[in-house]
Amino acid sequence: MSTRATASCKGLSWEETPQDEMPGEPKLTTVHARNRYTGGWEGEGSLHLQMVYVSDQTVHYTGLERVSGSLAGNQGSFVLKHDGIFEGGLAKTTWTVVPGSGTGELSGLRGTGGFASGHAEESPVTLDYDFI
Repeated sequence: MSTRATASCKGLSWEETPQDEMPGEPKLTTVHARNRYTGGWEGEGSLHLQMVYVSDQTVHYTGLERVSGSLAGNQGSFVLKHDGIFEGGLAKTTWTVVPGSGTGELSGLRGTGGFASGHAEESPVTLDYDFI
């Protein structure tokens, strides 16, 4: 049985760089961002995304985020695999803890979660997790 952790995610930085731009083709970009999590888990994340703008209003993205800090009083780090879409002013992201990525007291962590948010400074996020 998994436990649900809820937290608030605040974006600390966002650096987006165009990649492989071609006239008339969807725009590709890479992003490096930093996030701070408070609440059900505490820590900071370093996020790397690949994005494709299929229109001015629709962006698909996938990436990895290393989160370092604590979850339920356990110290360590883990990696989240992000998959999402930004559409109609709303980013919808699902994530999965990469198997085997937990370190320290977070070794054996597994889980899924995500969020849905507009361009808010802070967003509520969830992680349903357990340990193997």
